[in-house]
Amino acid sequence: MADTDENKEQKDPKTEQTDQSFLSRFLPWIILSVIIIFCAIIGLELGRLFAGSRTLEIPSSGSPPDQTILLKADDRSAGDAEKMWYYDLDPVVANLNEPGVTRYVRATFTLEISSEIDEKKGTAFLNEKKPVLINWLTVYLSSLGLNDIRGDKNLRSIQSRVCEAFNEILFPDSKPLIEHVLIKEFPVQ
Repeated sequence: MADTDENKEQKDPKTEQTDQSFLSRFLPWIILSVIIIFCAIIGLELGRLFAGSRTLEIPSSGSPPDQTILLKADDRSAGDAEKMWYYDLDPVVANLNEPGVTRYVRATFTLEISSEIDEKKGTAFLNEKKPVLINWLTVYLSSLGLNDIRGDKNLRSIQSRVCEAFNEILFPDSKPLIEHVLIKEFPVQ
């Protein structure tokens, strides 16, 4: 029985040494693998957070490619050909993307429409598409944070982005017919 205990004691130091050798050999690799996986997950989440917050899908309007032909003025005099016209959108209220604080913006925009579109036909068309435009504006403004809307540079960027998106929504296969997007009111609370 004493021999059996001695054999166990002799095997134990070797087993411990083998276990320590195994751990000392593979522990740094295991730790490195965990760190790499952790960093990859954090990187993907941050990428989704920052890229996804600014990338908004534009809904398909389903309008035919020749929509601008239907909206063009039948006959205009030379004086009317240079006249832009304006279309007021309903105010949009959107919560800003500010964690921990409830802030919202109430924005009202006016669209400056090209003189190539007849005002009566264009107004009827925009009235029909107004829910799509208001929806896009609400989603877009909700994706912005307080720092994204402060200052004239950011407001010009918003105007430009809204103008591009509205032209893509309303006139996907033609030249842009919304010349400018004007800010009527933009209070933040």
